[in-house]
Amino acid sequence: MALRNLIGIDHAVVVVQDLDKAAENWKLLGFTVSPRGTHSAHMGSGNYTIMFDADYVELLGVLTETEHNIPTRNFLARRGEGVERIAFTAVDSAAGAEEIRARGYAALGPTDFERPVSMPDGTLSAAKFRTFQWPIEETPAGVRIFACQHKTRETVWIPQLQRHANATRRLKRVLLVTPDPAKDAAHMARLIDREVHAEPDGAASVPSGSDRADFVFLTGDQLSRRYPGVALAGIPARGAAGLVLVTSDLAAAEKAVGNAGAQIGGSVLLAPAQANGVLLAFVTT
Repeated sequence: MALRNLIGIDHAVVVVQDLDKAAENWKLLGFTVSPRGTHSAHMGSGNYTIMFDADYVELLGVLTETEHNIPTRNFLARRGEGVERIAFTAVDSAAGAEEIRARGYAALGPTDFERPVSMPDGTLSAAKFRTFQWPIEETPAGVRIFACQHKTRETVWIPQLQRHANATRRLKRVLLVTPDPAKDAAHMARLIDREVHAEPDGAASVPSGSDRADFVFLTGDQLSRRYPGVALAGIPARGAAGLVLVTSDLAAAEKAVGNAGAQIGGSVLLAPAQANGVLLAFVTT
């Protein structure tokens, strides 16, 4: 039975070396980027968000080294930039943590935190969250997962931030590379009580829930065959490789990314080197 307190993928966390430079880079790719947020001294991190209709991408950087951000710093040292974590939308984080504890997972949390937000009218507000995490060792294809309850959605989903020159509307797929797609897909499915679906090329997908993005587990060779002609340097042997994004206007996406991208087979593609370690594929359906 699916977890009652999870809706589906909420956002992808892209960890970057230089937070401000990364934000400028994504702006050049046609994304509207929020003002910079700063987390608590305990967390030692800051972020920019790229908001879509119901989900988003978070650019996350370490501002001060703390015990809390050791896993993020280890990720950067080992892998470099890229998608480190995937968040689910939590209806109720306290209840969600109890749900996964009942299934034998030692949940971390729930934890409350907030960050200041500059609103369009010039006022200062706050984005408030309550999160819980699966155990740190539960990492399908090397990716950490957690759940995020938005206590102040109005300070995160701001209409002015949801309009992008590349016309992106939502996340469609999270691409995860692994030598054993079936094993890692089964692991993810167990963690979130979902089913594994076989893909025609031998990859495996796991729906995250509701109408949110799917996880797709595939080998490096399968990824190369799906995106021929795209330089995949920097993609790990095991880890998150890319994001498939739905745009309402493929021509707008192609224009927005300019020479950084290429239109191949009905998609506009960006190599990981162009998007802070993330393969980006813009599609219309």
